[in-house]
Amino acid sequence: MKVNDKGIYIDGIDKKILRALMEDARTPILEIARSVGISGAAIHQRLKKLYKSGLLAGSKFIINPKVLGYTTMAFVGVYLDKAVSNPEAVKQLQRVPEVIECHYTTGEWSIFIKILSKDNEHLMHLLNKEIQGIKGVSRTETFISLQQQINRQIKI
Repeated sequence: MKVNDKGIYIDGIDKKILRALMEDARTPILEIARSVGISGAAIHQRLKKLYKSGLLAGSKFIINPKVLGYTTMAFVGVYLDKAVSNPEAVKQLQRVPEVIECHYTTGEWSIFIKILSKDNEHLMHLLNKEIQGIKGVSRTETFISLQQQINRQIKI
């Protein structure tokens, strides 16, 4: 399978390595090596190639926000007065820790964000005081997630 225009290819062994690490990034390299049937050194070489290709962008631990009390997830379409407001609005949104994603979009909104809040009251505070207070934001449209049904990465 061709990964990018630089001619980087991934084969069946690369896919097995990636699937194992996508399932649990803490899986020991030697355990993956045994299951794939190659040496640990070969796994390291393949991972180095995959990082260099840009296919892998790192690894991270995933924090369960509910354990920290963040039980309300919302998606917010942000309307801006002018397109020139976009960079400054994004800079201000970066200062709001509860904003966990921010996207420029096509369609009605200029920006689409994902917010985690502790409850509806916290969400209302974020919308009224933090987000709608940003210069250039004319209004917002909010969608509260009732329950996430799918959470996955692209299939390898």
